[in-house]
Amino acid sequence: MSLIKLIDFKSLGDERGDLVALESNKAIPFEIKRVYYIFGTAVDVSRGFHAHKALLQVAICVSGSCKILMDDGKGKESVTLNTPKQGVLIDTMQWHVMYEFSADCILLVLASEVYDEDDYIRNYKKFIERVELLND
Repeated sequence: MSLIKLIDFKSLGDERGDLVALESNKAIPFEIKRVYYIFGTAVDVSRGFHAHKALLQVAICVSGSCKILMDDGKGKESVTLNTPKQGVLIDTMQWHVMYEFSADCILLVLASEVYDEDDYIRNYKKFIERVELLND
């Protein structure tokens, strides 16, 4: 089973341009409670390096490109995001790292919950220990 769960968004477009509408529990598989975006990240900088216990997120590269490494503690896969017509689901208990940001990258993230520091796992060793406990 792939760690990469891409979501294709319906684009409504004509000679005026394109429009993508993202609705909770439709194109986005959860209720959206938080929206944030990452921009101005240098090409040689990586971000993320954490997992969430309960939070679901969808990451969309609305401009430029970046890569995301997904890791469930048993395997790793990477995906390139480079279109605003597609997003990647970042599931619970997925360690993720965003990297190789293009100079014009804007990464939009839709989240199922408001910010909660207690939901973060920021230590990779503790993440692996938790994965092993969940799989016992």
